[in-house]
Parts: sequence; C-alpha cells; structure tokens
Amino acid sequence: MALISPLAPSLSPRTFHTHRTMPKSTAQSRRVKALLIIGLCLPVGTVLFLWLLLMPDVSALRTTNPTTTALMEARQAQATAQGHTIERHWTWVPLSRISPHLRQAVVAAEDAAFFTHEGFDWEGIKDAALYNLEAGKLKRGGSTITQQLAKNLYLSSERSLLRKAREALITRSLEHHLTKERIFELYLNVAEWGQGIYGAEAAARHHFKKSSRDLSADEAAWLAAILPSPRRYDPLRKTTALTRRHDRILKRITRGSHQSPQLEPEPKSESESEPDQHSAEPPDQEQAEGYNESPTSR
Repeated sequence: MALISPLAPSLSPRTFHTHRTMPKSTAQSRRVKALLIIGLCLPVGTVLFLWLLLMPDVSALRTTNPTTTALMEARQAQATAQGHTIERHWTWVPLSRISPHLRQAVVAAEDAAFFTHEGFDWEGIKDAALYNLEAGKLKRGGSTITQQLAKNLYLSSERSLLRKAREALITRSLEHHLTKERIFELYLNVAEWGQGIYGAEAAARHHFKKSSRDLSADEAAWLAAILPSPRRYDPLRKTTALTRRHDRILKRITRGSHQSPQLEPEPKSESESEPDQHSAEPPDQEQAEGYNESPTSR
C-alpha cells in the first residue's frame, strides 16, 4: 500500500478558491452617491463661478464716485410699490469739506477700530455675538464701516449666508483696492440719514440747515447717533434712548485720552488743506454725473 504524504496536494476532484467580492448592491450604492455628489457640485460650482464673475469692480471707485447705490434703488422700489415717490437729496463733497467733528463722531459711533482693522473688527463681532446671546435675540451687529459701505453700494437687505459671503468678499476687495480715507469718504457720502437723505452734506442741510463743514461737535454727535435708524428719527426726535447715545458719542469726541480709539487717519506729510486726490469732481461736473443738489441747500 502506498503511503500518502500529509503534505501532498488534495486529490479532491474540485479545488475551491475563495475571493472576496463586493456585493452588487454596495457597488451600485457608491456609484449613485458619486453621481449625486457630482450632480450637486456642478450647479453649485457654476453658480459660484458666475457669482464671482459678477462681483463689482471696486477698483473703479478709486477715482470715480458712484451715481447711485443699491440702498437708494431699494428705497425707491419700496416707495414705488407703495404708490409714491421719494425725492432724493444727495450732494457729494470731498472728505476735506466734512467737519472733523462729524468724521470723529461717525468713527466713534459706528466703528472705533476703523483705521486699524482690515475690514473686519473681530473683537467687535465677538462682543456683538456675546451681547446677542445674552439678550436672546439679534439686537447688535458687528459690521464695520467698510462692511456697511459694501452693503449700501452693492447688496440687498436680504438676510442669508450667501449675501453675507458676498458682503465679506466685497469688503475685502474694498480694503485691498482703496485707502481708508477713500472708503470713509465714500461711506460719509452714501450713508442714509433720513427719508431720501443721503450723505453728510444733505444730512447737515436737512437736519441743521447748514453745510457739513460747519457742523459743531454737538450737531455731529446727533447725526452719528441716528445712523442706525435714520428714517425713524426723521425729523430729528431727541428721545431718551437717542439722547443717551448722543451723549456717549459727544463724550468720546470731546474728552479724548491716550486710551481713546483712533478717530482720524494718521497725519500725512502733505498739507491737509490740499484737496484729496480721490475727491469728487467740482460741483458743475457733479451735476453732469447725476448727483442731486439737496433742495434744502438752496
């Protein structure tokens, strides 16, 4: 009888090989997921690409003043929908012709870190978030002057993540292409200060019957105080809450100390009396470009 070695291969008529194969259902599931992801990413990517292509060219604002803003158009559309029109009062003036009191009051009231941040005041955003969390509702914003300018010039009042993202991109672009002085000049000239009242010059003439260059510290503090709700306080109503805000602003601009935030740009070597290189055109050219002289200044 022949001995069969235990190491010899099996003499079984069939040899079985085991291979791990992915279940058909799992493979199909992965393919479906991949197709879904591609299907979602393609339209989103297309929208974002077109969205970026349609971003405003803010570099043009270096030397050109806007002839209208998104906020002005929105107010006009609202009025038209309600069956009436709003007369627009708007006179463009260079930063050098706006009272230092008003410039300081607006910075103190709206964005104390304006001349030191790069478009976003992260400490202010954090403080506003904590305040809103404690209050249990959205009562305070953390928008900088640059962010407010981006909204006024280009954006709707819609509250959405997409609009906030667009605002952030425009804000960064404004800070990249424009000087702080030019951003501030633009802001002071397009800010809403009442029913159909836009810009510091029209605001000064509407509320105090004088030019913006002649505003006192007290008057400037009132104008800065109404910026968060300009139409609510037109005509100017010195309520208790508004008076408290006015008094805080006035104190900050008249009792400066080494701890006070920077309220003006760093002094330049050139004479401050020289016109700003990015300032508006002379008055006769302003009219040709579509700027409206405030009837209250006549």
